Amino acid sequence: MLISQPTTTPSQATGRIHSVETCGTVDGPGIRFVVFTQGCPLRCQYCHNPDCRTVEGGHEVSVAELVEDILRYRTYLELSGGGVTVTGGEPLLQPNFVAELLRSCQAEGLHTTLDTSGFSELAAAQQVLPHTDLVLLDIKSFDPELYRQVTHVSQEPTLRLARYLNEIHKPAWVRFVLVPGLTDPLENVEKLAKFVSTLTNVEWVEVLPFHQMGAYKWEALGYDYQLKDTLPPSQEQIEQVKAQFQRYGLNVH
Repeated sequence: MLISQPTTTPSQATGRIHSVETCGTVDGPGIRFVVFTQGCPLRCQYCHNPDCRTVEGGHEVSVAELVEDILRYRTYLELSGGGVTVTGGEPLLQPNFVAELLRSCQAEGLHTTLDTSGFSELAAAQQVLPHTDLVLLDIKSFDPELYRQVTHVSQEPTLRLARYLNEIHKPAWVRFVLVPGLTDPLENVEKLAKFVSTLTNVEWVEVLPFHQMGAYKWEALGYDYQLKDTLPPSQEQIEQVKAQFQRYGLNVH
């Protein structure tokens, strides 16, 4: 379900965000101004932003306010080959707001990136994609049962969006979080690599090692964190998974 959007002129468009990061370096190319939107339909076991779950949290902000803030960092963003990334939470829960924010950033000559789980109505993505230079698509797993175990939702919307991005030739990076004992079965990775290799628009695959940096948030919120005893993957495990993707001719970070 989409968060209801107020009917406003573009300059007055508002949305709910959790926070911003002014000099992000891991959510797209270069140095990036990262906007974390509020609200997410997934319940990923390894989520490091569980405080972004509820649509009622965060605070309301206008596109005009955000763009004014972003432009303070224009020099750093442009000189580094960076730009603006909208992540979450799940940005596609607020398509009107995100589309207007990215459109405004593009109008200022800034590179725009959407980081999404793909779990949304395709119509929501179609509002945002015309104003998006790059999509970071998080594919949590490929085995349907494992995907549901990890996220508590179906993988079908994500795969549908992946195929649609390929159809419209939208540049994309696929992100896969490697969690020992959860997402690391060889067959799961192999099937994901095979699927991604069919998508000609994918520029990179990012293998992201699981970490415990968000564990304290789960505890503070009173959520049941089932991965508290899970260790990050070893470098050997990371390289093994990267090699699986590389065998399908994919560029891997």
